[in-house]
Amino acid sequence: MSYQYVKVLIANRVGIIEFNHTRKLNALSKVFIDDLMQALHDLNHTDIRCIILRAPEGSKVFSAGHDIRELPTGRRDPLSYDDPLRQITRVIQKYPKPIISMVEGSVWGGAFEMIMSSDIIVACDTSTFSMTPVNLGVPYNLVGIHNLIRDAGFHIVKELIFTAAPISAKRALAVGILNHVVETSELEDFTLKLAHVIAEKAPLAIAVIKEELRVLGEAHTMNSDEFERIQGLRRAVYDSDDYHEGMKAFMEKRKPNFLGR
Repeated sequence: MSYQYVKVLIANRVGIIEFNHTRKLNALSKVFIDDLMQALHDLNHTDIRCIILRAPEGSKVFSAGHDIRELPTGRRDPLSYDDPLRQITRVIQKYPKPIISMVEGSVWGGAFEMIMSSDIIVACDTSTFSMTPVNLGVPYNLVGIHNLIRDAGFHIVKELIFTAAPISAKRALAVGILNHVVETSELEDFTLKLAHVIAEKAPLAIAVIKEELRVLGEAHTMNSDEFERIQGLRRAVYDSDDYHEGMKAFMEKRKPNFLGR
């Protein structure tokens, strides 16, 4: 199978998917996500026991997150069920094999949620991580917030989102976001060794336990009234002047002037 926006390698029962959308900083555009999901589908066979997601060696940006130009300009949920980010996080979480995110470079916005949906995150010590929806006036949705707080905890998620400021790999490790931080020169070897350890274990047991962990992690209750209330609050945001201003400012490459209306 050939792909335009990813490259696929296989190393001793480990599938390696390397992003190949560097012209757009590996932004999570529809065409990129379609290729990524197709590659995962093609690697879902018994000979492959573990998957690594990575950017090209030497990348300054692992992924820039959402392709902002594909977000609706208003009166439509920018993070609906069929949004590319929503699709890839579901695929990663439900994938029957462990997925390791091997991070070199900065991780922005939706890409941060994407790697948080993977099973293990290994990063080089120069990597940074940021959640940036408030820079654009985007009302993040309940599923995305849940994906973050499940692993990072309420207070760190609040700081990340409210400030949109990047945090270092060292701090991300300290607060439980990352599994391992290594020097850039050691990143590939370390991650491959970890993947090969996993590849030697019982794949059927791993698949079931991963699904059990996913189900337990998503075990939460919200009544229909609360859900509708939150959706109404989000709708007011993506219909707001601030949302239009955030999108416009991004396109014009200037700082937005949010007025709170």
